[in-house]
Amino acid sequence: MDNINLHRIPSQPLIRQSKSPQLTQSPKQTFLEHLNKAVQPTELKISKHASERLAERNIHISDAEWKHVTEKVNEAKKMGIRESLVLMDQAALIVSAKNSTVITAMDRMEAKDQLFTNIDGTIVLS
Repeated sequence: MDNINLHRIPSQPLIRQSKSPQLTQSPKQTFLEHLNKAVQPTELKISKHASERLAERNIHISDAEWKHVTEKVNEAKKMGIRESLVLMDQAALIVSAKNSTVITAMDRMEAKDQLFTNIDGTIVLS
């Protein structure tokens, strides 16, 4: 018959003690500080993709319009909206309210025949 060699494997892992690096403790923030930071109005960022689409499609949005869009997106964020469609007179924007980022942009005529998915809110501006 064949010789069978059995090797005993310990059931518990071997733990070696070594000096671990000291973890620095950061100042603790209260829940209220975290909450205030989460709902603070933030400026919208424009993704590289959205920036390219705005340039390609010759869409110009004034600073006052950006401010209005930002205010409404921050308001939507407070209401729990994560991804929104922002309809303006000259453009349609897909905005991540969660990340305060414009994801893509198109002119209103192009947006007329589009189907928008993965949004949970719409902001209509005039």
